[in-house]
Amino acid sequence: MAIGSKPTTLRVEIVSAEEAIFSGEATLLSATAEMGEVGIAPGHAPFLSPLRAGEVRVSTGDGEDDLDIFVSGGILEVQPYVVTILADTAMRAGDIDEAAATKARDEAAAALLGSKGANDGEVDYAAVQQSLAEASAQLQLIKKMRLTTGG
Repeated sequence: MAIGSKPTTLRVEIVSAEEAIFSGEATLLSATAEMGEVGIAPGHAPFLSPLRAGEVRVSTGDGEDDLDIFVSGGILEVQPYVVTILADTAMRAGDIDEAAATKARDEAAAALLGSKGANDGEVDYAAVQQSLAEASAQLQLIKKMRLTTGG
């Protein structure tokens, strides 16, 4: 890199409570932040935001396919040439268990429907809605992957 020139990549670190999911260089990263979908390129203005359950897409620019990662939520920290995601739960799209995600989505939807009008206070609406959002986001990512790979 010449003196005075700016980096053309971002350093990206994506970690969950269980493991490091990705550590490397990227040309672009997109994620579902609290404020909506964000795209981050080298030189981006610094900010910090909560993440919603959804896809994080990492474009490495090396001619290979983009890396798709599911996060259940967490924190996104952006510095001009460094992006850090601290996720509650994170997994590569190919590691998502479709049957488990479908079951979780169906159970959460049934819990919400079954609790309508009940005053017994046994349903934790926030937890059920979070579970529904996570499972739905996983299934959306699986569907997207199928459309882009033709499988």
